[in-house]
Amino acid sequence: MTRIINEEYPLSLLLLADPSEKLVKEYLKRGQCYIFEKDDETIGVYVLLPTRPESVELVNIAVAERYQAKGIGKALVLDAIEQAKQHGYGIIEVGTGNSSIGQLALYQKCGFRITGVDRDFFTIHYEEEIVENGIVCGDMIRLAKQL
Repeated sequence: MTRIINEEYPLSLLLLADPSEKLVKEYLKRGQCYIFEKDDETIGVYVLLPTRPESVELVNIAVAERYQAKGIGKALVLDAIEQAKQHGYGIIEVGTGNSSIGQLALYQKCGFRITGVDRDFFTIHYEEEIVENGIVCGDMIRLAKQL
């Protein structure tokens, strides 16, 4: 379904999920970027970043706006889980904003459980205020899934 790329990352797509170009470029150096294509167009992307010997974090997942709400995001999350298993990880983690209502639901539907909250993560690490669903994004909700 997906393939790994090592250059010419779809930055505009990655920035849909994470508005900090600096942070995106930083974790691309350390992680593996997977893309999903349709008719030679990259319409989905995610990045897996090893965090500890047995765990990997899904640090970015995005679907092109015109393809959203079609099940592609869920397929990408399930693909990321499968890739993590194939690479021998025992845990896959993900973090999302407290205002990311749809993403929180998606991750839990895919078997992730809330493990903690990084208070003020987005207000500390991002220069501009992020607002989603009429809610200021301040805290990062951490989730994990045993593989």
